[in-house]
Amino acid sequence: MIVGDNYPPPVFRATFAQVLGIIKFILIGLIVAGYNPFPVLNLQTPAVFSWATENKLYACLMIFFISNAIEGQLLSTGAFEILFNDVPIWSKLETGRIPSPSEMFQMIENNLRYAKTT
Repeated sequence: MIVGDNYPPPVFRATFAQVLGIIKFILIGLIVAGYNPFPVLNLQTPAVFSWATENKLYACLMIFFISNAIEGQLLSTGAFEILFNDVPIWSKLETGRIPSPSEMFQMIENNLRYAKTT
């Protein structure tokens, strides 16, 4: 059985991505509802928030897609490991590169040969 898995991001980046996701939905909710929280906090309403409440659809789409792009970058490490019958055969962390298809087939074939001899 071949198993591949992405390497998990550092805890700080994963937590920051989760917080960003929560803030994203709170902002979208405030904009869609038309609620202005700034007077309650005794703050002047920023022009960007006024613009967002006037252009709800565009603002919500921008917030959603930009925050998703940032979350994706925070969660993506680019590192992965491949296991074949619970034996690690490739780690991008160790090699720093992605294997070519021929290398991958060669490693699997070598592991199959080794398994037959034992």
